[in-house]
Amino acid sequence: MDVSMSFSQDMDDEYEKLIRRMNPPRVVIDNDSCKNATVIRVDSANEYGILLEVVQILTDLNLTITKAYISSDGGWFMDVFNVTDQDGNKVTDEVVLDYIHKSLGPEACFSTSMRTVGVIPSTDSTVIELTGCDRPGLLSELTAVLTHLKCSVLNAEVWTHNTRAAAVMQVTDDSTGCAISDPERLSRIKNLLRNVLKGSNTPREAKTVLSHGEVHTDRRLHQMMFEDRDYEHRVVDDDSSIQDERQRPDVCVDNWLDKDYSVVTVRCKDRPKLLFDTVCTLTDMQYVVFHGSVDTEGTDAYQEYYVRHIDGSPVKSEAEKQRVILCLEAAINRRVSEGLKLELCTTDRVGLLSNVTRIFRENSLTVTRAEVKTKGGKALNTFYVSDASGYSIDVKTIDAIRQTIGQTILKVKNNPEEQQQQRQKPPSQESPTRFLFGGLFKSKSFVNFGLVRSYS
Repeated sequence: MDVSMSFSQDMDDEYEKLIRRMNPPRVVIDNDSCKNATVIRVDSANEYGILLEVVQILTDLNLTITKAYISSDGGWFMDVFNVTDQDGNKVTDEVVLDYIHKSLGPEACFSTSMRTVGVIPSTDSTVIELTGCDRPGLLSELTAVLTHLKCSVLNAEVWTHNTRAAAVMQVTDDSTGCAISDPERLSRIKNLLRNVLKGSNTPREAKTVLSHGEVHTDRRLHQMMFEDRDYEHRVVDDDSSIQDERQRPDVCVDNWLDKDYSVVTVRCKDRPKLLFDTVCTLTDMQYVVFHGSVDTEGTDAYQEYYVRHIDGSPVKSEAEKQRVILCLEAAINRRVSEGLKLELCTTDRVGLLSNVTRIFRENSLTVTRAEVKTKGGKALNTFYVSDASGYSIDVKTIDAIRQTIGQTILKVKNNPEEQQQQRQKPPSQESPTRFLFGGLFKSKSFVNFGLVRSYS
């Protein structure tokens, strides 16, 4: 049985390779037709997950996707992306443009190594995945345990959402700088970290996974939090529930029965990697995007997808519809940068992350999101922190922390007063958006006009 299944999979792989050889992907990069963005057109034989693959490559290059037009009905994938660099300018860096051609063009057919921009290579390190209940000081406790166990954190990303926390950490042995391979030591690390995650009384299970395989950090964090069911509503009994409701993304799911599509629309504040987060979630929930349009207008974003489940059916029930809505809302909110943004840049050393997060904890600050990187012996860390009691962060507290860590080492990217004012602003009014078939629509779906046709 196993032999026949393996043979069948090999045949499928060879068939896919043949199709792609006969119909190689084509990438056109145009810096002339659009005034404000670089236009990237991708044509390819269609396959499940290809949209996420393309979006992931563009996102991992730190490009901002301002508009997108998606069509993958039938056997062909045809997408157009308007992108800019982080400064909002057209992409002119020849190295980046060449990488896009190689990653998405014909060469990508035969080399999977072309498609690993954001994947952590972990042959020389150990990857630790953690999920559990969030609480003030959790990151400080976890990093203290790793320091005690003589583990050095090379890279890490930590997300918190809906009282849950998830982290992907890349660690090495302090003394050797290599991956940790001793089974007994790995078991001890795993057990101690799990004990920290289980510190609070919660019915939800804490999970710790150690591996040496490659991992795309952002996608794994989405998958981990999805598996942990962070999208389920929690009970809130204070005024923050009203504020959370006003900031909640507007996600709708309706069925277009004539075409057997479910139409998913998303309206929310625009931010980096938003398209990746929504496409990643739809893909991991096993939905296929056949048509779509993405548009940004000022600070607002609008996304519309025509989807079916991988089994070919639209959303079948009210329960499934609500689950899609909740999961997309969670995917959008996980990366929302709430709190005060602090950036740390200094020479890396053993225990640095543990010391910094301990100082945060001692000053009643909790880390809501963190990105830790080391490059060329330098620690480049970004933290989003909030007051553990829910109050506004006192400027004097930040000044004291900077005095302790170093004024030139720790910098504040936004101040508490600005952050508080932003939270109190009412949601902006819906602005006109321009979609795949012209500037005709404002709040109506394509469905009402019957303009999307299936080519299957």
